[in-house]
Amino acid sequence: MAGARTRSGMSDAIAIRRGTVRDRAFVIDLGRRVSPTSVSSLRIALPPLVEGAYERLVEYVLAREHDVLIAESGGVAAGFALLIYDLPDEITLTEQAFVAYMAVEPAMQRRGVGGELLASIEEHARKRGLPYLSLMVTEENTAARELYAGAGFITERRMMTKAL
Repeated sequence: MAGARTRSGMSDAIAIRRGTVRDRAFVIDLGRRVSPTSVSSLRIALPPLVEGAYERLVEYVLAREHDVLIAESGGVAAGFALLIYDLPDEITLTEQAFVAYMAVEPAMQRRGVGGELLASIEEHARKRGLPYLSLMVTEENTAARELYAGAGFITERRMMTKAL
């Protein structure tokens, strides 16, 4: 695969490649299945509404300057990342790459797929000369927060919510 990034480990090699239109069904399906992890337990959210919001996010990403990265393990799609390049920081207007969504197949989690996706995302952002890479994560998603912290991300802002 041209431009692919591969890591071999104790299990199958993980390869990262740019997504194509043929990957759209995988991105929609996996994103819909894991989208509840993006919702705080503070909020009541019906699954069809969360899935619909995810689908609208995909359309938003695809309408912007973006990349879709697909992680494969043993030749099978294992995860993806949706990146936006034309979404500057909302306060400083500093250019950045923004991870709009990242997901790994539940059966493939904690096997290095997310880490390889992050490394590839960073590589894409650096090649574009972008000074920052940003993302958002639900406070309760401890596994994702640990992955991001391990990759060098720090908390820059914190959204606080109060149920009324």
